[in-house]
Amino acid sequence: MADGPANEAPYRLLNDVELGAGVVVFSFANLYGCSIGDETRIGPFVEIQSGVKIGARCKIQSHSFVCSGVEIGDEVFVGHGVMFINDKHPRATTDDGALQGSTDWERLSIVVERRASIGSGAIILGGVRIGERALVGAGAVVTRDVAAGDTVAGVPARVRAKAGSSQSRPAEVTQDVAPASAAATARPTSITP
Repeated sequence: MADGPANEAPYRLLNDVELGAGVVVFSFANLYGCSIGDETRIGPFVEIQSGVKIGARCKIQSHSFVCSGVEIGDEVFVGHGVMFINDKHPRATTDDGALQGSTDWERLSIVVERRASIGSGAIILGGVRIGERALVGAGAVVTRDVAAGDTVAGVPARVRAKAGSSQSRPAEVTQDVAPASAAATARPTSITP
């Protein structure tokens, strides 16, 4: 493990962090109680909580939140503003009105396997696994497992391309051809691969 990040940057919090060789952490990042693999890059305004494990040669882009219970494999891309959520039933207080503590809720794990990519603004809910080389589209809300190599997009995220299929990109929404006068009220009528 390295003694510190490979770069200098002001205004960052690194507390009890295991850093691999060549890790870069930009300004305004908060990392505590986590493990970061060799040559990984952590963007500005990223928070990585205790117990998180991030593999080697990953990119965690700005404004992302990686909560406790997340394990990210090697060579994973996490886009800007991605949120990992480890609690499906968040509450501030218990039934009797006391502030919740660590024993008052169930932390759900999230696993992102090697070489997966998660698009900007995606939300990954607890209890899911994103398979190797899977692609999560920007803004998707992932509520269930994503198989290795699959592409998912939407709210909730749905499979747009299966691993090994000839489909090279997600389905597109198309419109039927309508007269110019009807163009303002045209609605998508079919989904084509």
